[in-house]
Amino acid sequence: MKASLLLCTIPWLAILSACSRHEPAPVRDAGPVEKEYALTGTVVSCDPAKGTVIVKHDEIPGYMPPMTMEFTFEPADARKLSEGRRFRARLLDDGHGHLHLRAVEPIDPMKEEMVRAAANALRQDTSARGKNAYREIGEAVPSFTLYDQDGEVFSINRVRGHKVVLNFIYTRCPIATMCPASTQHMMELQRAARDRGLKNLHLISISLDPAYDTPAVLHHYAEVRGIDTSNFSFLTGPEGAVRDLLQQFGVLVTPGENYLKHTLSTLLLDEQGRIVFRIDGSQWRPEDFLAHLEAPARR
Repeated sequence: MKASLLLCTIPWLAILSACSRHEPAPVRDAGPVEKEYALTGTVVSCDPAKGTVIVKHDEIPGYMPPMTMEFTFEPADARKLSEGRRFRARLLDDGHGHLHLRAVEPIDPMKEEMVRAAANALRQDTSARGKNAYREIGEAVPSFTLYDQDGEVFSINRVRGHKVVLNFIYTRCPIATMCPASTQHMMELQRAARDRGLKNLHLISISLDPAYDTPAVLHHYAEVRGIDTSNFSFLTGPEGAVRDLLQQFGVLVTPGENYLKHTLSTLLLDEQGRIVFRIDGSQWRPEDFLAHLEAPARR
């Protein structure tokens, strides 16, 4: 694998202070910092009039163990927080003890089990391949099942018979030449393919940051950009499944403080799910894929 490592980092501003005989000004306390976490749990009770809900939640890694607590929530989410319902959401801690839920999404137990079972099978497949986990051009992609931007279960088998252009992004990426550029290129490819009458194309962007990029977050990401999701799916799911896909597709990710360092790869799959073309990095144009998309199906 030859992948150019493009680092998605937050630029730092170096501030140089001139020498002075005066005493330095005291550093002011910036005060509490708002933090945000992924939360899953079950509703114990909900009071829409007060805008509060009591939740028996799962462990929140790096924040708190499983327990039952009260949170506030957005008025529009009241209908999603009925007693006994399991859900996922973003938890905002304002640093003053106020805990608020947003981007609430009900969890369907049957869908959750389907995605979990598929993640376990993918884990076994990745482990069995060992050092050969990376999928070369000509190989079929692994079977995987995730959630799309509407919270629906999405299996890669759904798009068999279509040519697929697939990449990995994350919605909070701060570098314009990285994930934002990749999404823009995918949108341009979608329009160019439509203009040329190519109807058997499906585009897929899988989140590198599934803990944050829930289906609701991905839905908003697509909506604010005016993306046509009729043949462009944004996927997320269990972190283990995403890690296995990153390994099998040869995408490198290193966590940083408030950012992810990662490589970029865009792959083309044929109608049988085989990798037939890939470009590493974000510097590609729709024309780079159109010739392959217009080629006749390979048997």
